[in-house]
Amino acid sequence: MGAFCIFTIVKPLGMKTLINIFFTTVFVVLLSQVMPGIKVSSWATALLVAVVLGLLNIFVKPVLILLTLPATIFTLGLFLLVINAIIIMLCGELVPGFRVESFWWALLFSLVLSFLQSLVSGLSDRQQSNF
Repeated sequence: MGAFCIFTIVKPLGMKTLINIFFTTVFVVLLSQVMPGIKVSSWATALLVAVVLGLLNIFVKPVLILLTLPATIFTLGLFLLVINAIIIMLCGELVPGFRVESFWWALLFSLVLSFLQSLVSGLSDRQQSNF
């Protein structure tokens, strides 16, 4: 019965989504250890940060991109880095136990997190193509 409940939760989310949440959680904890401007109180907080970041990227980021389209075009897309930092700072306000000291820490955190996530995504895509 317990396995059935877990399967009904995992199937709609998709295994790839769960793997992304897992790695994002690990990266959030690791980056909080390396970056003094990022504080995470626990692994559970990091998991909540990963989920909230995913939801903010799905629902809030497209609205911000649309509202700031002229600035994004004028800066040849570099303003998207600012939007990513704003999303990180918003997550810091929404998730108790996750603190971002400044905009610059949010910007650096978003750059490194995006880089690490793209590495994992590239490795998992390469692994799937081998099968």
